[in-house]
Parts: sequence; structure tokens; C-alpha cells
Amino acid sequence: MIASLVLGSRLISFHELIDGLFHRDVDSYEANVVRKRISRTVFSLLGGAALGISGALMQSVTRNPIADPSILGVNTGASLFVVCGIAFLNISTANQYIWLALAGAAITAVFVFGIGSMGRGGATPIKLVLAGAATSAALSSLVTAIMIPRSYVMDQFRFWQVGSVGSATWSGIATFAPFLIVGIMIAVITAPALNALALGDEVATGQGVRTGMLRLVAALAGVLLCGATTALAGPIGFVGLLATHAIRLILGPDLRFVIPMSAMSGAIILTISDVCGRLIGSPGELEVGVVTAFIGAPILIILAMKSKVRSL
Repeated sequence: MIASLVLGSRLISFHELIDGLFHRDVDSYEANVVRKRISRTVFSLLGGAALGISGALMQSVTRNPIADPSILGVNTGASLFVVCGIAFLNISTANQYIWLALAGAAITAVFVFGIGSMGRGGATPIKLVLAGAATSAALSSLVTAIMIPRSYVMDQFRFWQVGSVGSATWSGIATFAPFLIVGIMIAVITAPALNALALGDEVATGQGVRTGMLRLVAALAGVLLCGATTALAGPIGFVGLLATHAIRLILGPDLRFVIPMSAMSGAIILTISDVCGRLIGSPGELEVGVVTAFIGAPILIILAMKSKVRSL
């Protein structure tokens, strides 16, 4: 958090940081920079936490060790609906973005799971990943097709498309917070039942778990967290994958610990990536979605090679 407040195209000294945080009467350029970075840092932490929890839930629901909102195409579905809203409905507020992003994320998640469930063996990890990759590619093409002939849409969201937390505002955070709270509550409540689900549907059913309803509710929470974050920051990929895998390596598979610690891990990953993007792109900045993709893509390849895409 301190690094996010002091590092960037303009380095902030300790004295300037204190002025910006605690002395509201100070109206220097440096103090104003600190105040602007506060909302950006808060959203990086909250958005990273949401993506971390979403990744943990999606991996558990699909029993797929490399499931992630970006890999399964959920981010791209949210992006498509938001871009359509801007191009055809003239939406411009965070509240409108969020509802459209949630609808797009939910429809895409259902579509990918439906495609991945076809054929022999049901929804296997490799089929889900392939269905998600194909769906994401198709939806990305639609997003591009909608934006290219509409320069005003492209100008307005060219940074949003690659994922950025630089435009975070307190009003946007206030709009995002209720979705984060509801998603976290659902994730925490369903964690014990998801532990039983990891043992197999038959074992979970024997323990009194309604597996169909559990998957629906947990997936809804994952889509809620991912869609709300995507609406405000754009499609930021690989955070859920990296956060959850790091915590599983340290703490094991118990979701009662994995879910809250994935939130912390996701917050750290997204905030550090944002700081790195500012430093690498100085005096401008490199959007955080580019940084997470640059880090996450090689790790995804390594995980797929080592696990051979086995089910959890």
C-alpha cells in the first residue's frame, strides 16, 4: 500500500505522503497526487480480493485447477455487454456498467459450462478450458468489431479494455462495495460445503450437500465478484489463478482458509502489478491488465504442464 502511494511517474517523499494523508489543508501538487492514489490503491486491494475469491470459487465449482474468470471467458463476456451498452444504449455511469457486466459474465459462464459439459465425461477440466478459450476469442472479436467503427467508444474505453485501475473513484468504489460484500459472504458460507464437494458429488450428497444448488450459488458469487470488478476496471486476467494457487501451495486445499487468504493474495498481486506498471511505463504507465497477463500466462503454461490438467 505504501509503495502504491509513493511510487509512480512522480515519486513522493515521506513528508509529502504525510501531508497528503493527514493534512487536508495542504493543497500542493504532491499532496493531490497522494489523494488521487489513495482511491486507486483502495480499489486495487478490493478488486484484487474480489478476483482472488472468484478464482477460488470457480476452481472449486468446476474442480478445475486452472480455472480463472479470464480463462473461462467470463471477463470477456462482461466486457462485451459493457461495450454494447456504451455503443448502443449510451450508458455512462458505474451503476449501469455493473449490471451489464454481471449479465454478460453470468450468460458467458452458463454458456461455457454448457459447452464444456457436452459429450462423454461431462465438464472435464480440459474441455472447460478449451470452451472458455474459444468463447473468449469469439467474444473478443465481437468487442473489436463493435468498437472499430465507433471512435468515441474506442477513445473512451481503450485503456479499460486491457484492464486498468487508474480511473478508480470513490463513487465507483461505493458502487462496487455491496457486490464485494455479498460475494464474500456467500463464499465464506459455502466454503465447508465446497470442501465436501471436492471429495466428489456422491460423497458430498451423502453428507447432505445439495450439489446442484451449491454449484449454482457458489458460481453466482464468483460471477458477482468478477463481473463487478470487470465493470469498473476492465478485464484483468490471471489474478484469481495466481492468488489461489499460491495459497493452495502454502495452506493446502481447505477452502475455509483458501478463500480469505486468496482475497489477501489477490489484493497483493493486483496492487503490486499496478505499481510495477507505473514504474515500467514511466513517465506514463503500463495498464495493470498487461502486467498480470505478462506474469500469468507463463505460469498458466507451467501449471498446465505439471498438473496435466487433472481435476482437483
